[in-house]
Amino acid sequence: MFHIRVGSQSIVYTGDYNMTPDRHLGAAWIDKCRPDLLITESTYATTIRDSKRCRERDFLKKVLDCVEKGGKVLIPVFALGRAQELCILLETFWDRLNLKVPVYFTQGLAEKANHYYKLFISWTNQKIKKTFVHRNMFDFKHIKAFDKAYMDNPGAMVVFATPGMLHAGLSLQIFKRWCTSDKNMVIMPGYCVQGTVGHKILNGVKKIDFDGHTVDVRMKVQYMSFSAHADAKGIIQLIRQSAPKNVMLVHGEEGKMVFLKKKIRNEFGIECYMPANGETVTIETTCKIPVDISLKLLKRSFTDHGGSVEPAPKRSTLVNGVLVMDDSDLRLLSTEETLAELELPSQTIRFTSNFVLSIALPAQQVTEKIVSALKTRAKCKGVLHNQDGSISISESVLIQVSKVDETNIGVLLSWSYQDEDLGGQLHKFLKNQSNII
Repeated sequence: MFHIRVGSQSIVYTGDYNMTPDRHLGAAWIDKCRPDLLITESTYATTIRDSKRCRERDFLKKVLDCVEKGGKVLIPVFALGRAQELCILLETFWDRLNLKVPVYFTQGLAEKANHYYKLFISWTNQKIKKTFVHRNMFDFKHIKAFDKAYMDNPGAMVVFATPGMLHAGLSLQIFKRWCTSDKNMVIMPGYCVQGTVGHKILNGVKKIDFDGHTVDVRMKVQYMSFSAHADAKGIIQLIRQSAPKNVMLVHGEEGKMVFLKKKIRNEFGIECYMPANGETVTIETTCKIPVDISLKLLKRSFTDHGGSVEPAPKRSTLVNGVLVMDDSDLRLLSTEETLAELELPSQTIRFTSNFVLSIALPAQQVTEKIVSALKTRAKCKGVLHNQDGSISISESVLIQVSKVDETNIGVLLSWSYQDEDLGGQLHKFLKNQSNII
């Protein structure tokens, strides 16, 4: 997998992956990187595989049944991944039962892949690394190199041959030679693209044209999914792990991708795309601009205006500060820090609001009710009832109550720009008479 980041935007591109551990490799894993876009393969968009242990047991049983009856088993594989996994599985089984039936591996790219596995044992899972102290698991004792001359040898044998879809190469040559005998068997361990010989025989085709002549397929055909591709459950698991904002499905069949697309939208509530080959998709993302905030301003935001209002859980907090750009770096500072850094004199701006409340009570009694309401209902801290009858909150908020006439009370509310958020909240709170009476 590739995690590509440019500025604050990122993409994860998976390639082929499997969320189930193999005999030689660990399971695919990704941290919660929250990319803007996850591009994932969707080969098995609607498939959920059964237990891997059951598949392995079934695979070994089918191979053993065939060779015990004198049949030949062809296992078309791709050079990297499934070939090594199935070789380890068969090698271990042959060793345990002390079987003498020859097992062959075609030379070429797969042989080179095995060589690299031997060299770079650190690529493998923990189990393989532990056995490496005593023996390299890729030094096979029962599996030998295949020669074309062995193709017509009498008796049972097992051959791993590339490529995995029977569309060309040595695996197709062996298939042509063996497919006419009902004693023989071909086990397809992976996905086959439509149009390949592998896809045809998996769909029950019994007559196949090769170079102008028809061949009858009498050999047993088995499909056992040991594919390197994730199933539907694995794709959903990867999306859950990485938590992307958008998903793009590639490398899949349209009908199956449509089904998975709907499931992703319903389950995760995110947009999912499945563009055709050559199609351009535009995806809108949110651009984040990193800003460093001063410790003093951060502490003030945590205590919500100097601790005058109790913070509500999961409530967004408005932070008032000065954004300072130094070269390409952005910093959010308090006003005092900015003035000190720029060596500028401070100026104070105050906001004042006068309004009338229809309350037929003495001014002193109304003041006491306001103090009580601010403490109990508004949950304000640091509320002070001054000797001159005024009310002060935080560093700059001032409230004065005066009698206008027999049925009305005048309220003066004043605050500085540092407490603009608090002043606005108090203005809205005090103008609602039901909060006071």
